[in-house]
Amino acid sequence: MAHTAEILSVGTELLLGSIVNSDAQMISRELSALGINVYYHTVVGDNPGRLEQAVNTAKGRADIIITTGGLGPTCDDLTKQTLARCFGKKLVFDPRSMARIEDYFLRMRRTLTENNRQQAYLPEGCVIFENDWGTAPGCAFEAEGVRVVMLPGPPSECLPMFRERAVPYLKGLSEGVILSRSLRIFGTGESMVESRLRERMNAMTNPTLAPYAKEGEVELRITAKADTPEQAAALLDPVEAGLRSEFGAMVYGVDVGSLEEVVQSLLEEKGLTLSCAESCTGGLTAKRMTDLPGASRVFRGGVVSYTDEVKRAALGVPAALLEEHGAVSAPVAKAMAEGVRALTGSDLAVSTTGVAGPGPDDRGNPVGLVYVALAAPEGTLVRERYLSGTRGRIRTSAASTALDLVRQYLQGLLVSGEA
Repeated sequence: MAHTAEILSVGTELLLGSIVNSDAQMISRELSALGINVYYHTVVGDNPGRLEQAVNTAKGRADIIITTGGLGPTCDDLTKQTLARCFGKKLVFDPRSMARIEDYFLRMRRTLTENNRQQAYLPEGCVIFENDWGTAPGCAFEAEGVRVVMLPGPPSECLPMFRERAVPYLKGLSEGVILSRSLRIFGTGESMVESRLRERMNAMTNPTLAPYAKEGEVELRITAKADTPEQAAALLDPVEAGLRSEFGAMVYGVDVGSLEEVVQSLLEEKGLTLSCAESCTGGLTAKRMTDLPGASRVFRGGVVSYTDEVKRAALGVPAALLEEHGAVSAPVAKAMAEGVRALTGSDLAVSTTGVAGPGPDDRGNPVGLVYVALAAPEGTLVRERYLSGTRGRIRTSAASTALDLVRQYLQGLLVSGEA
């Protein structure tokens, strides 16, 4: 029998939109790999009456309830108390958990207040999940035919707690294996992808295929269910091959985190370095690269040349070029990339210049017109793009276009003679 789970996220801040419910997203992905079906996500505020109502509803439609949040020391952290009451369990003091909490405060050189003691009270007979990433322990218990798993709310604690503590507990419950692969695509929108794949997706049962829109890109997730991981992988292989054939160079990776991670990995593999010159993206390309651990091994630096003066002085863009063509032009993008490559001594360099909005520039160039250039030892390639969306979306897409140009060069996907 397949298990069904409900994720019950506790916190008024979630209802107010103050924070994004990333815990539920992460847990759903992880449960899928365990062969556990997630049918419901519920969000409830820090109110014991409404939380109790939500728990009683979940008891009637799921055999696994996973809660996040409400395990802290403050008066509105009522998840344990409410869950214990709903399942007729007492909360009992656990000295070992208290000792771990005291040790945490000692190491962090913080004062332990009396209300922190309530974090060491846990449902009788539960399996305790030690929290190596914070103070509040998690736990799991079985009652009334339902398995309950309680986890802290902060994502920095919830994610490792789920993977390191809850997953081993839940592994014994799953029947069969559900395996997924995510193909990341840049260069086309979700509607176009869905249109090209609609008939195929509707005809599929196992594996299944679903598109998900990301910021400026698309994720295609293939999911298969089988008795063993090997059998599931065998179901995924031909579907992945078909999608790679369909979308070609637009597929930038499988089960990868981001374009910049792929670029960093390829640069390291080939022993090359990168730099960037940015105008409309305002340093976003450099930020995305330097957000990655170990980026200094492959990224030499960048210049935010937001004005013509900086383009001339820092990058050596000729004044005549700026006067004749304007800052938003293919010749200037080319000069920017070549200038920052010479300045930093990098093997490769990219540049971005364009109109992010909210209105056209002083030469009448429309919002969304962007030029991206790649300077390489073989020459310099410039691409013109018309991007849509808000100012922020255009900037993000322009930076992604620059990174994807580097990625395609490194993977040998550019047409011979382009760069």
